[in-house]
Amino acid sequence: MTERLKEDQPIFIQIAELIETSIVEETYLAHDQVPSTNEFAKHYQINPATAAKGTNLLVDQGILYKKRGVGMFVTDQAKTIIMKKRQERFYDYFVLPLVEEARMIQLPKEQLFKWIEEELNDED
Repeated sequence: MTERLKEDQPIFIQIAELIETSIVEETYLAHDQVPSTNEFAKHYQINPATAAKGTNLLVDQGILYKKRGVGMFVTDQAKTIIMKKRQERFYDYFVLPLVEEARMIQLPKEQLFKWIEEELNDED
């Protein structure tokens, strides 16, 4: 929990995304306990109810489950759910606008594909 909270996004969403990122990065695996709402509240100096709203959002999505009196834990399918959700968001926020802009500037799709392939190959 070293990240700073941003001003432009609701805090409970940021708490949920911090947990999600930790699951994707495998900091937390299936059945691992995540920090409590009080730990989040103390670390980020926020209201525990705000932190609870973020963790409860993940419970509603099937990413976390509650053990009454013990805490919140990662579900077996958490990483799969998060990856699917983030891939859909990637498509909506990055692919669609990219294609729209490419069409607007009449960029040939071959050039677009070439650039993407070059960037992906630079990672290797």
